[in-house]
Amino acid sequence: MEINLISDTVTKPTYEMLQYMFNAQVGDDVYKQDPTVIELEDTIAQIFGMEAGLFFPSGTMANQTAIKLHTQPGEQLIADKYAHVYNYEGGGVSFNSGVSCCLLDGDRGMITADQVAGAINDPEFYHSPLTTLVCVENTTNKGGGACYELEDLQKIKEVCDANNLKFHLDGARIWNALVAKKQDPKAFGKIFDTISVCLSKGLGAPIGSVLLGDKATIHKALRIRKILGGGMRQVGYLAAAGLYALENNIGRLAEDHRRAKELAAVLSKVSWVASVEPVETNILIFSLVPNYSEQLLIEKLKQKNISISSLGFGKLRIVTHLDYREVMHNYVLETLEKM
Repeated sequence: MEINLISDTVTKPTYEMLQYMFNAQVGDDVYKQDPTVIELEDTIAQIFGMEAGLFFPSGTMANQTAIKLHTQPGEQLIADKYAHVYNYEGGGVSFNSGVSCCLLDGDRGMITADQVAGAINDPEFYHSPLTTLVCVENTTNKGGGACYELEDLQKIKEVCDANNLKFHLDGARIWNALVAKKQDPKAFGKIFDTISVCLSKGLGAPIGSVLLGDKATIHKALRIRKILGGGMRQVGYLAAAGLYALENNIGRLAEDHRRAKELAAVLSKVSWVASVEPVETNILIFSLVPNYSEQLLIEKLKQKNISISSLGFGKLRIVTHLDYREVMHNYVLETLEKM
């Protein structure tokens, strides 16, 4: 029994999802003629109360498209120092858009309106890059699955509006935040200019993200997606996986959250763990005591058929997901307690 807790992207489609995909009606999506893709785009846009959506093969491409939409070369975006768009998208911010990043020292990957206000460059001071965009991530990946309060996002939005900045949400794990905080997705749609949502993290689809915005913005996004090589043909088979995930796999995210919290409770009691960061969703980050090797722990767990990942500097990460079943969970809890 292999137990992979490296990420929630390791899940495989269930038999039921595969059957749903197999039965999809498809067309050529480059010509916008794939009915299943259109249904997925419209469905997610309606969930968030936004005008339109566009299907992408990856969340990175969706985020990079949003940044390209909202900026010009030489400008600057504001984000947390842990932001996925800065740390884990291959330098695409600079390569694709010619934009620099002003990184803020937030709390577990979350920034505040006051921090944003203090980081905006004077638009009349031409020696500094022009600030044009704010990007936030919800939940935060490197921040340990932390979730923003809607009130805090609204305050950042007000700063953006007052300074003529666009506001983008990297919502790779927005579904986890919605379940954990019992929030209304339409409230997010009212706050952000664009939102990217992922279907392959937590929801169990094999691929796919959707970028949301108003109709004019998404029409422009279609051209950028083409430039980035994201135009796909009979992709409704993959979009069908997203539709199945939306219908069947959102409510069960609470199970992932429960299991992550139970793992955190065990880790907080063992002698070789120095600290466990607060757990709100399905990501658990913990630190080892000084002189305890990350690689030694990873190897010991591998011998027990359990895989986790290292973040470096004595920090490790566990991510619960759809394929991590209760029998596996009980085995991992017991293994950690005995180590």
